[in-house]
Amino acid sequence: MSRKGLKQLNNVSILIDRKNYKLELYSENNLIKTYKVVFGQNNGSVKKSANDRVTPAGKYFVCGIDSTHKYYKFIHINYPNAHDAAEALRKGYINEEDCARIIEAGEKRICPPEDTPLGSGIGIHGIGKYDYIFRNLPFAFNWTNGSAAVSNRDIDELCSVVKIGTPVTIIH
Repeated sequence: MSRKGLKQLNNVSILIDRKNYKLELYSENNLIKTYKVVFGQNNGSVKKSANDRVTPAGKYFVCGIDSTHKYYKFIHINYPNAHDAAEALRKGYINEEDCARIIEAGEKRICPPEDTPLGSGIGIHGIGKYDYIFRNLPFAFNWTNGSAAVSNRDIDELCSVVKIGTPVTIIH
């Protein structure tokens, strides 16, 4: 489907499959396109802190889009969300105040605060100046700090169809 055709999609959602290194774009619950994607350097299953380099799993939404990012373009998701915050509070990774701030951001449909132990700034981004090298690797090389990375061309396509509030589900 051409980029022009992608702009006409309705009820867009994204499914990111960590196990199979793919990002799927849906419209009206119909698969539109599949993209190659790589993840955080740490292959852990649970994100515990801002610096653990784990790509989180869960149900999120797009809370911001940055068209001038160091990795070309960046689609911010609302990690950590209320579920992540409640689990982190239960396990002692964050305090009640940080938990409340994260939950409040979700209720306001904005990106969560970056200054909690869980961090923030997770999303889908391009590769930036090394796009040609990384997008042509014959294997998956996980190099991010916890975000999902696609080629610059692919992030252009995704940015043309996602909006604030677009659902993003990440599975292992």
